[in-house]
Amino acid sequence: MKTTTLLRAIAASALSLVWSATNGEPVTTVSARQLAPEKSIATSDEAMKGYLFVYFTGNAQSQEQIHFAISRDGLHYFALNGGNPVIASDRIAQKKAVRDPHILRAQDGKTFYMVVTDMRSSDGWSSNRGLVMLKSTDLVNWSASAINISTTFAKYGDVLRVWAPETIYDPVAQKYMLYFSMRQPVPDRDIIYYAYANESFTSISEPKVLYDRGKPTIDGNMVYKDGTYHLFFKTEGEDETPKGIKKVTSTSATGPWTLNNQYLDQNASGVEGPAVFQLIDSDTYILMYDVYGSGYYEFCSSTDLTNFSVVKDISMDFTPRHGTVIPITMSEEGALL
Repeated sequence: MKTTTLLRAIAASALSLVWSATNGEPVTTVSARQLAPEKSIATSDEAMKGYLFVYFTGNAQSQEQIHFAISRDGLHYFALNGGNPVIASDRIAQKKAVRDPHILRAQDGKTFYMVVTDMRSSDGWSSNRGLVMLKSTDLVNWSASAINISTTFAKYGDVLRVWAPETIYDPVAQKYMLYFSMRQPVPDRDIIYYAYANESFTSISEPKVLYDRGKPTIDGNMVYKDGTYHLFFKTEGEDETPKGIKKVTSTSATGPWTLNNQYLDQNASGVEGPAVFQLIDSDTYILMYDVYGSGYYEFCSSTDLTNFSVVKDISMDFTPRHGTVIPITMSEEGALL
């Protein structure tokens, strides 16, 4: 496992190789140039007033990078850092490229966990074996650990791909749970797995099956509402056209699951990368997804996470691919500007 420390999220300036005093494995340390004076970290009881959108932008290696954008209303977004990446993939990922960033605010209110697919798509859609785990307390300074599933867990030594990791807190296990799709030669389909992060958010337990519907299933996104976990996913079966968003529900983060066998997206084209977030001080949830064949994002609203309608008034000064949104405070927004 390779661990990378980003001392500033934006515009890293130097790269050096040192040796870990604990296990003798190489540790990559990135020293970043200070771009602005340090700003105070928001306290966990400060009110949420805006939104942070984390995303990547395309299939070229130069586009497989982490980007940030902000919004005050959750519907109209502006890219940060001039539309340039805020974390360089070649400094955190074994494949030197990342996709599908997911960000979560921790239970303490002031720690952030981000996970991404460690993948360079130009190598092929079955060419990646792992993910990257990142941690921050201010959204600016990040530590990162690259996890290769095939070399870490003998059971998955033949894994073909590991896609779209996300994180949620499991109150039963009292741990942070990562979930992601994986595909092995047998069975030859994408299945959603889960694993628990260690306390430092630098490694995971051996993955176990979270949801297998007997057909390829990717891009899981889990939301907890009123005692129920809603696991949204993309249908990826060859006989499923157009590919879209369905969900299963459970009273436990690890299942068993009940399928709601209807498409929830409101688009006649294929869509992927579902992500759900709640608008601040509102009963309304937004389901957003990537209309990947047409190059745009669509937002739908719901109060029950089952019946959705398209939100027409949205805007972005960038073209995102698969990403996620969380509420942030004004202090946190200020630290990113």
